[in-house]
Amino acid sequence: MALLQISEPGQSTAPHQHRLAVGIDLGTTHSLAATVRSGVPEVLPDAHGRYLLPSVVRYGAGGAPQVGHEAKDKAGADPLNTIASVKRFMGRGIDDIRKTVKKLPYEFVDSESAMPRIRTAAGDVSPVEVSTEILKVLKTRSEGSLGGELSGVVITVPAYFDDAQRQATRDAARLAGLNVLRLLNEPTAAAVAYGLDRGSEGVHAIYDLGGGTFDISILRFSRGVFEVLATAGDSALGGDDMDRVVAEWIMQQAGIGDDVGHGQLRRLQRIACDSKEQLTESDSVEIVADLETGGQWRGWLTRETFNALIEPLVRRSLLPCRRAMKDAGIGLDEIEDVVMVGGATRVPYVRTQVGNFFACDPLVDIDPDKVVAVGAAIQADVLVGNKPDDELLLLDVIPLSLGLETMGGLVEKIIPRNTPIPVAKAQEFTTYKDGQTAMQIHVVQGERDLVSDCRSLARFELRGVPAMNAGAAKVRVTFQVDADGLLSVSASEVASGVQSSVQVKPSYGLTDSEIAQMLRDSIDHAQDDMAVRALREQQVEADRSIETIESALAEDGDKLLDADERKAIDNALEALHAARIGSDHRAIKQAIAHLDTVSHVYATRRMNASIRKALTGHKVEDIDI
Repeated sequence: MALLQISEPGQSTAPHQHRLAVGIDLGTTHSLAATVRSGVPEVLPDAHGRYLLPSVVRYGAGGAPQVGHEAKDKAGADPLNTIASVKRFMGRGIDDIRKTVKKLPYEFVDSESAMPRIRTAAGDVSPVEVSTEILKVLKTRSEGSLGGELSGVVITVPAYFDDAQRQATRDAARLAGLNVLRLLNEPTAAAVAYGLDRGSEGVHAIYDLGGGTFDISILRFSRGVFEVLATAGDSALGGDDMDRVVAEWIMQQAGIGDDVGHGQLRRLQRIACDSKEQLTESDSVEIVADLETGGQWRGWLTRETFNALIEPLVRRSLLPCRRAMKDAGIGLDEIEDVVMVGGATRVPYVRTQVGNFFACDPLVDIDPDKVVAVGAAIQADVLVGNKPDDELLLLDVIPLSLGLETMGGLVEKIIPRNTPIPVAKAQEFTTYKDGQTAMQIHVVQGERDLVSDCRSLARFELRGVPAMNAGAAKVRVTFQVDADGLLSVSASEVASGVQSSVQVKPSYGLTDSEIAQMLRDSIDHAQDDMAVRALREQQVEADRSIETIESALAEDGDKLLDADERKAIDNALEALHAARIGSDHRAIKQAIAHLDTVSHVYATRRMNASIRKALTGHKVEDIDI
């Protein structure tokens, strides 16, 4: 007889208590929402039957912002007040944006805030606020379609979004009045949709080329468990870049200079986008562009020319694919299939090149625009409690190693990259100096051995550590990464129990190209990093030895040493000082060993003197052994 399940009080879900939840694909070019009704996932349309909401917001001098199709239609006429592709700016600083965007499409405001702000007729707005307006429309659409208030949402993000970009997404949802159940990686959401529908087990590649971001994830699906083996990507690569190169081709053909105005540029990008979409079905398309100087330019763009224009972009997307395969330790023969996600994967040349790379036909039978939202809806239905017995488990990974700074500017990695999340790991550290009562915890992210080559995430202090000899205190530092990929770090002194913690909320994050560069640097400089780490470790040990000996000499050196002994130690100290400023870690190690040798007798005398002092006034029989 099967055991019957009994729910926790107040947690059972009667049919009439079905909780309303949606999955939201907050995309660079388009956004949409989906839900699960009667066990079937479906995308929610607007009042006109359109399920794709352009991720575009227009700010006027008065009234509420325009969002979606209405805003997109005004982009050419009012480019500086019409914000599109804002996802590329989420969680990033203005310096990051200027490095990766050749010509800024909006008027960014110089301010002390790390979060970039865009000047509009309605006032300065941040990328978070722009995203909030998009989410508000999706919330209204969802609640109108479902006939009630949402209990929770799952919002998808690129797999390579770092902590700052994820936190910015959460902040936008909170401002929109949404209860975020989970931030789900977009490739994982696509795997949920395909994996549950097909029931296929094995290793899958998820190739996600959206409007503005690219992700590649290698996942293993087995017995209802999705495990992300490796992930890579580029947050500045997508269909928008295809539009850009086509627009530049039109400018070149029409003799339009680089000093083109914002309005003309946005109109050309719109024409380029329409041409790209038409070439999905046609071999050629006629282009008609109105010129600012008057008149028109007419020309034909063939699929062959279009393929040549986008070839560098497609080739650029395959580099992270190779890296992800290598990180996962997977060969091409182990890939069961390749799931195509994102509107840009409709381009025939993309499908051909991806199929050639993975040596298999890509899966395209679920609408690539809808598949992410569908997967998010399935996960939202589980997390909200409508399917408490569902066995679906998602194991995502962190993109870069997390660690902290130790003496000498070295990085001690606590959680290696590609570790499945959620995860918690701890490690014990100790004090550097005698009597040290505080420690500064510096949290960093990256693959290099030096703090200067990694990215600083947060700093906090642990105070109240009992004064002890150097190395005696035990400070336990714990790193916790939750299911959304958000990091919190805590530190506690084991003996006293004093503790401190921080939730890492950096003001802006790394771009995927910077992450990729950090990974390449970690490989290219591996040997150099090993040598530098060895040097820094010996320098730290040298500093400790020098400080210990010099402190001791100042206290009782004249009492316990004769002239020759003192001279030998002074010479050894001088030699260690000289080696310390050099670049040969072996020489420093030898100098430390020599100082230990010549000061051994002195250390023994100091120990005996301390023992005699402790025994003064006591009888041997009084000593508790």
